[in-house]
Amino acid sequence: MVSGVCVAQDSDVNGGAMHIEVIPVGPYAANSVLLWQVPDQAWVVDPGADGGKLLETLRRKGLTPAAVVLTHAHFDHISAVNDVVAAYPVPVYLHEADAAMAFSPLNAMPPYPATRRPATLDTGKRDGDVLSIGGLSARLIHSPGHTPGGWCLYFEDDGLLIAGDTVFAGSIGRTDFPGGSPDEMEASLRRLTALPDETRVVCGHGPMTTMGTEKRSNPYFP
Repeated sequence: MVSGVCVAQDSDVNGGAMHIEVIPVGPYAANSVLLWQVPDQAWVVDPGADGGKLLETLRRKGLTPAAVVLTHAHFDHISAVNDVVAAYPVPVYLHEADAAMAFSPLNAMPPYPATRRPATLDTGKRDGDVLSIGGLSARLIHSPGHTPGGWCLYFEDDGLLIAGDTVFAGSIGRTDFPGGSPDEMEASLRRLTALPDETRVVCGHGPMTTMGTEKRSNPYFP
């Protein structure tokens, strides 16, 4: 971590069961995340920009994606999904409440282009469903507040939460964008307080943190 910004990193979680690389992409430095246990069944979470950079990282590490997972619909988290799916036609998971926003022509801002709806889009997952791919399993925790269909990915066996823009180190995602809700954000944060303090948190922007740190010091946590 450098000056509050998540730098690209490759680390093992829980003794090597999971490998993770966090790659800030685009002008807003959204954190794209690569996760894998089996190299030919990697997860790509929030390919927000710099599609060429993400594809080159996959090739350099010998990884083949098995799925793309989007934590929410905002353009800085999805704008490279078409690049990834063009190279690897894998399922793209997104909460159905964010689908209309994600692929609207209005969900763009230069240099972020509008994102075409992938043919492989899957909006059928629900709160509490478990997504199991390549030896890794994440429970999907619906976390509205920043967007209506935001969700967090909780890898309980690996003690890891990918929080999207629900939780930042010392802060939270904005609730004043279209579809945002302070009340829903508060309810989402209350749900997340049930997670163990030692849970590592990959945030949508900025450095990693832990649930214990945020419970103790994040002024937005209930």
